[in-house]
Amino acid sequence: MSKTLFVDTVYERAHKLGQALQQNYDNQYPNSYSDTVFDIKEGRKYIKIVQINNQESVHAFIDAKTGDVFKPASWRGPAKIARYNLLDDKSYAQCLARADWAGGYLYLR
Repeated sequence: MSKTLFVDTVYERAHKLGQALQQNYDNQYPNSYSDTVFDIKEGRKYIKIVQINNQESVHAFIDAKTGDVFKPASWRGPAKIARYNLLDDKSYAQCLARADWAGGYLYLR
């Protein structure tokens, strides 16, 4: 009998990161009247995590092939240095543990 390992794809892990960000926001502002939502937009090269309230803003970029997570430089593109990698289990766990809705976990230390 062979064991089959189930490995999440970049898209699945991006969605889990989006859910973690939403949970972090909801925990910090349980009585908020704001309709802040984190959504995933899939493009050809990057997956965008978008924060939507009165307007849309990019929270993070994720390279769809490599799983690298980037802080946004603008609406159209990411900063140059990858902050985390969603395909590396240790990096992914750190990303989820540090994820906060305001994006502080995306700054270099």
